[in-house]
Amino acid sequence: MAIVETLEAALKPWADFYGHTKPVQAAVEFLHVGGLLVGGGFAIAADRAALRALKADLEHKKFVLRDFTTIHTPVIIALTVSLLSGLLLLASDVGTFLVSPVFWIKMTLVALLLANGYLVKRTEEQLNADPSPGNRAWPRFKFGAIASITLWLSTTLAGVILLNS
Repeated sequence: MAIVETLEAALKPWADFYGHTKPVQAAVEFLHVGGLLVGGGFAIAADRAALRALKADLEHKKFVLRDFTTIHTPVIIALTVSLLSGLLLLASDVGTFLVSPVFWIKMTLVALLLANGYLVKRTEEQLNADPSPGNRAWPRFKFGAIASITLWLSTTLAGVILLNS
């Protein structure tokens, strides 16, 4: 555990400042939760629309695909805010977080969320090029939407468990 101890020593000034400054704690925690709320909210709303569109006519599917294209940027911005604030949270108590299995489960879920987002974006691009009902990307789009909802909720759950452990 020499690496953890070295990191704790290097980050001690931040940990002390963070631990003794309530407004900074509130701001960092707000940015972290707010990023998850905004990113997850946009993503889950888009995923719901995508799942509903699967049963709709082709024109509605095209509309949803066009709308889906606009969702990626705010979700990425929100995830970036959450990631940066998460690094500040990690730095505030690196000795606790780096040895926590729940922390690593949450990080794995975030990595899966990012990978799924990339795959959904690629699938959406394929469907925008050919939205015909016979396109075999539609089942992947459905899977990606279900996985997205599941991963956003699981990541939130892991964060709550981490906060309370």
